[in-house]
Amino acid sequence: MIAYYLILFAHAGLGVAALLTYWIAALAKKGSAPHKLAGKIYVLAMVGLLVPALPLTLRIAMEKSPSFGAFLGYLGILTGTAVWQGWFAIRYKRDFVRYTGRGYRGLAALNIVAALATLVLGLAIANPIFIGFAAVGVLGGTGMLRLAKNGPATPRWWLQEHLGAMLACGVATHIAFLSIGLPRLLPMLAGPTLHNIAWLGPLAGAIIARYWLSRKYLGGSSAPVKSNAQPA
Repeated sequence: MIAYYLILFAHAGLGVAALLTYWIAALAKKGSAPHKLAGKIYVLAMVGLLVPALPLTLRIAMEKSPSFGAFLGYLGILTGTAVWQGWFAIRYKRDFVRYTGRGYRGLAALNIVAALATLVLGLAIANPIFIGFAAVGVLGGTGMLRLAKNGPATPRWWLQEHLGAMLACGVATHIAFLSIGLPRLLPMLAGPTLHNIAWLGPLAGAIIARYWLSRKYLGGSSAPVKSNAQPA
């Protein structure tokens, strides 16, 4: 029991760090020292969150709700994939082939399989959130496989991947805060309204942010490149 609460407190602390550094990186000038430093801390915090999330998810699945535990496991796969993409898109931005290697394709396949399983589960228990989020894994996984097969459509493919991944991470970070952290800080806000906002609000915000960021940072990078190109 003590170990469980230690893991829980570590998870909460890392969650606070992730939320703060996410917004520092988001508001800082892209490519600046504060942006890079906050981004690195954020990624480390997210990795740290994913490690204790596994035993917490298993505990929920075994002792409280198997279906919700399975869904949390699926969200862990989505989040882990986004963290991987966000980090390695920058690290391998001059090596598209290496970026889209076996690890990338494996994660894409895992996303699709986990999403389909979540879809079946969601249909079985008539849960619209499960069904809706299943589309994220299917679309994301098939998009990854399509990119790996067809090659980049723009020299700034790495920025496109990075922005998309960081927005996905932001969805996970804010869902966790709004659905778990905020109700504990302000219990009077807990209820079905906050529950729906917590799950659907970050997703809607990410869609809008992706459109705006794509227009701002990727609008002038439409020239196609070959799949074996080494963009700067």
